[in-house]
Amino acid sequence: MFTILIIDDDPIVQLTLRKILEQQGYQIITANSGESGLEIAQQSRPALIVCDWLMPGLDGIEVCRQVKENPLLSTTFFIVLTSLDSVADVVKGLDAGADDFITKPIEPNELKARVRAGLRLHQMSRDLQNQKQILETELGEAVDYVRNLLPNPMYYPLTINSRFIPCKKLGGDCFDYYWLDSDYLAIYLLDTAGHGLGATLPSISVLNLLRSRAIPHLNYYQPNEVLSALNDTFQMNYHNNKYFTIWYGVYNRVSKQLIYASAGHPPAVLLSKNAPNSNQLKLLKTTGVPVGMFSDSEYANGFCQIEEFSSLYIFSDGVYEINSASGRNWDFNSFVNLLQERYNNDNFNLDEILNHLLTLNSKTVFDDDLSILEIMFAAHTNNSNFISL
Repeated sequence: MFTILIIDDDPIVQLTLRKILEQQGYQIITANSGESGLEIAQQSRPALIVCDWLMPGLDGIEVCRQVKENPLLSTTFFIVLTSLDSVADVVKGLDAGADDFITKPIEPNELKARVRAGLRLHQMSRDLQNQKQILETELGEAVDYVRNLLPNPMYYPLTINSRFIPCKKLGGDCFDYYWLDSDYLAIYLLDTAGHGLGATLPSISVLNLLRSRAIPHLNYYQPNEVLSALNDTFQMNYHNNKYFTIWYGVYNRVSKQLIYASAGHPPAVLLSKNAPNSNQLKLLKTTGVPVGMFSDSEYANGFCQIEEFSSLYIFSDGVYEINSASGRNWDFNSFVNLLQERYNNDNFNLDEILNHLLTLNSKTVFDDDLSILEIMFAAHTNNSNFISL
């Protein structure tokens, strides 16, 4: 049974409305003023409110405004009862959030019809709200699932830290790192186009495929061959028009050489304090379109010698595609400059970067997933006894 709240300072109008609506089977509660009406509405959360416009104290328009601002009453349908019929008055009521109007004198059949229509819309709003809550719960579970799939930090023989902040709708970011053998470490980060589970599921599929090395006859030590194999496997024509960018690298801890390839992904950033010729910054990227776009795409390897005490940063575009609260222009170069500036600090860590981005962002949540890997090539040994494959 629907509950309807009648707010009117005129007892005759109250009685008339109660009698008409109770005959329709609704539960009716009443209030004599705007102030008491708001208090009762907060307690009873009615499906529909019929409120007089002109009342002492809080008038119907102010009551309507406060009801619409209350999240607990977000689905309550609000009908304003009025003898005013000018366009300006209607506009004022609509601007306050009124859903409908009934003019005096009250015509019973019109009242019943408008109440029925209002209750249908209230029920639709309730259903939509429930569906939204279910979807948000499922997305929250999906976020937890993705987090559980991501690798734990690594502390030996090199240090790898990561941060993953999903957007509200959950995006397609995913990353992993693991030893191919006692000397070779595979590292990658990918970003599937779009948001929601439709973007998350392909990313998880790639992670599981690479982690289990399930692609037959593939040389996982050659990044360009890995990207080519993924491109053959995940053509967007057969995967709901989803494609993804990826940066994939293999590091040899003995020779200290990094082989890498990228497919439409932002360059990785290599920073070194001991680099020769004072070349502290390197952007590591190769040519190649995102995986899944074209069946005949080709990918090339890049090579880089890693200096001791260098740090490598691999990230998704969510770290720089941010709407700045201050209106400041924030782009890829801005983010690289931030990394370089903080890197010169001895106590630098990833949380400093994240705090800066959170402060920079104009919204409470990011528009896209934000993922970043930090690989610190500290003074390490060639002893493989501590490596678990």
